[in-house]
Amino acid sequence: FSSIKIVTILLFIIIGAGIIFGFLDTHGAKNPVQSVSTIMNNGGLFPNGFSSVFFAMIGVVFSFQGTELIGIAAGESENPHREIPRAIKNTVWRTVFFYVISMLILVSLISWQKAGSVDSPFVYVFDNVGIPYAADVMNFVILTAVLSVANSGLYASTRMLWAMSREGFAGKSFSKLSQKGVPLRALSVTFLVACLSLLTSFIAANTVFLILVSIAGLAGITVWMLTALSQLNFRKAYIAEGNDINQLNFRTPLYPIVPITCFILCLVVIVSMAFVDSLRAALYCGIPFAIGCYAYYYLRIHKKIDKEKDTIILKRSSGE
Repeated sequence: FSSIKIVTILLFIIIGAGIIFGFLDTHGAKNPVQSVSTIMNNGGLFPNGFSSVFFAMIGVVFSFQGTELIGIAAGESENPHREIPRAIKNTVWRTVFFYVISMLILVSLISWQKAGSVDSPFVYVFDNVGIPYAADVMNFVILTAVLSVANSGLYASTRMLWAMSREGFAGKSFSKLSQKGVPLRALSVTFLVACLSLLTSFIAANTVFLILVSIAGLAGITVWMLTALSQLNFRKAYIAEGNDINQLNFRTPLYPIVPITCFILCLVVIVSMAFVDSLRAALYCGIPFAIGCYAYYYLRIHKKIDKEKDTIILKRSSGE
């Protein structure tokens, strides 16, 4: 599924570059100078101000969510010291190549005023070149992309529920594995909830579904913020314990600039949600939900941990 999407984007980049540099003939062919004019004559790179970038970011982050799967998959990697750094580096350059270059080609060929009036920028470009059945091809690609995302989402959610069960944060039944090592109970519940969430896109597309999508975007950004904060605390604790930074197999480049910048930018995006009517519901629902989770932890789980610690101390004091 992922390979179909990648091949399509590569084809789009090649065709788009061919149009811009005049290698492909179209009715609206543009050369590099005309492509720059398309941007500069329509308000420049930020026609509605730089703040619009943050207002739109909460919707854009859905395209980037999933990079945290690298950390989740680390537990199943045979050689995490070698594979995880390689996966992180590949994610960075692939993001730059597939996203940034594609966006540069899009804004060079289509003005931002037309972006909302065409069905799909990809179809628009392919049609200009004369590729037959461009819309049908893109619908097929989108379907495979959605199935790919659904597959990775099921994997991540199932593994998280399984891990939470093992740590005492969810029912013990979710930690059971099949003979092939698959947490079927966790997978079944995850799949059921996913199907119910999908139904809301048909039954309550402008209310429940929109809220779920907004909360998911908020949750993804929150995870990135916590990841950056964890990295900061990890490095400090690692040094405080007398360890040498050079012993780490993979070190965050430009530390602490990278995690601090990540945290601040994600926080700005969350704050910007308060100024967008369609996204404000995520704050109204997501923040109380997060507070409820932490309240549950401190009132039940944290108390349970303290009780277990007290039991260990009593056993040690009694000589057991």
